[in-house]
Amino acid sequence: MIFNDQPDLEGDTLRLRGLCEDDREDLFAAASDPETWAGHPAKDRCQRAVFDPYFDMLLAAGGTLVVFDKAEGKVIGCSRYYVGPDAPGDIGIGFTFLNHRFWGGEVNLRMKQLMLDHAFVHFDRVWFHIAPDNIRSQKATMKLGAEFTSDEDLDLSGSILPWKCYQLDRQAWKRVKAERLSN
Repeated sequence: MIFNDQPDLEGDTLRLRGLCEDDREDLFAAASDPETWAGHPAKDRCQRAVFDPYFDMLLAAGGTLVVFDKAEGKVIGCSRYYVGPDAPGDIGIGFTFLNHRFWGGEVNLRMKQLMLDHAFVHFDRVWFHIAPDNIRSQKATMKLGAEFTSDEDLDLSGSILPWKCYQLDRQAWKRVKAERLSN
């Protein structure tokens, strides 16, 4: 079975679907507040001149899903499936951002639940590559049950950069899901 890296995924509060050119303005609206990028290495991604090349890269690379908050009926961020150069037989999830108004609750967990459940139908492991100074994402990834494996210099989007590498296997995800999402 071939892995669909741009599936339509739907939960109680979120809907995810493949990114398309028509999403540019809505995704920029979600990204345009500087507070959204406060703990992120790309602090200036809220600016149109920085956002547009990022959007173009996501669109060209494929595997990107836009995230809709069903209650508000609008785009609140995105995330992406990709194959990392350090684990070509597995899948990665990253390039994620959510508008800062959706931090601190369960939105990231619910988004990743949809993506992880889909990925684990096809893969035994999912990888997360996080910038060394993005502490918020590192903590959120560990809450999913992922374990730090190494620091690596990798080319994930056109240039070699340092990354903190985390791995999540299917069994660890099942345990975390049973503990955190049993409702």
